[in-house]
Amino acid sequence: MSAEHSRKGRRQKARRRIRRHEPGTAPGLMHHDPEASQTRIRVIAYGPDELVEVETLELAEVQEMVGKHPVCWIDVVGLRDVELLERLGKTFGLHPLALEDVTQLGQRAKVDDYDDHLFVVARMADGEDPSQTEQVGLFMGRQAVLTFQEKAGDSFEPVRQRIRAGRPNLRSSGPDYLLYALLDAIIDGYFPGLEAYGEMLEELEERILDDPTPDLMARIQEVKRDLLARRRAIWPHREMLNTLIRDQSDMLSERTLLFLRDVYDSVIQSVDVLETYREMASGLVDLYLSSVSNRMNEVMKVLTII
Repeated sequence: MSAEHSRKGRRQKARRRIRRHEPGTAPGLMHHDPEASQTRIRVIAYGPDELVEVETLELAEVQEMVGKHPVCWIDVVGLRDVELLERLGKTFGLHPLALEDVTQLGQRAKVDDYDDHLFVVARMADGEDPSQTEQVGLFMGRQAVLTFQEKAGDSFEPVRQRIRAGRPNLRSSGPDYLLYALLDAIIDGYFPGLEAYGEMLEELEERILDDPTPDLMARIQEVKRDLLARRRAIWPHREMLNTLIRDQSDMLSERTLLFLRDVYDSVIQSVDVLETYREMASGLVDLYLSSVSNRMNEVMKVLTII
């Protein structure tokens, strides 16, 4: 497959992910997407001295685990089975408007504080394609955290490993600390992609100085578009985390708020890196035009001499 077809495929893929209801649709209706991944539920229930992991679609079993263990992480992967998602929402008392946002892909990062749970929308970097992001919905209650992902593959495996290893910070803390750990993993997942873009820009700079071919300009414009898309995904996390910290919900302990401030600092750092790379990409356009102009001047000198 050519590079051009690959770029078109990524743009079409991004467009397909943003799905909207028809204008005038009643609020609270979940979007059914037949192309979505098959729904599956994985539960990790734990406490200081206990750990249980199961994969099930039986909501009664899930509900029983929530009442039996101090903290329960219910990870829902795939949004095809809307009926199951609705039953899951009724079982745990999730607000219909929040459930609608779970299946309404293309949401920006935000936080909504309901009476008995917090709802957070975040965007997670795609580990395979750094130009793509995935929407993640997170609900935090008094005893459980529910996460809704578009597809399999995420940035949460380090959190799972920490739970299995019995790390005291996670195993002895409540669901608010688990919410912090998941948000921290999402933000940390952006940095490998940013490093890849940094290396890409350095390589483009060397190629422009050596041989400024026309395909390099197309590549620079593609990188600029990708960086802009990544900025649109990361930037709203500042407001979302700032709201969590500023509002100081009674569901978040002072200790967890302190850790959330560290996640906020990571977001600021990632935005700063992004802005630097965007400036570098814009500078590469000027460098390309300058290199082409110099090359043309050299050619004209030779022709003039001849």
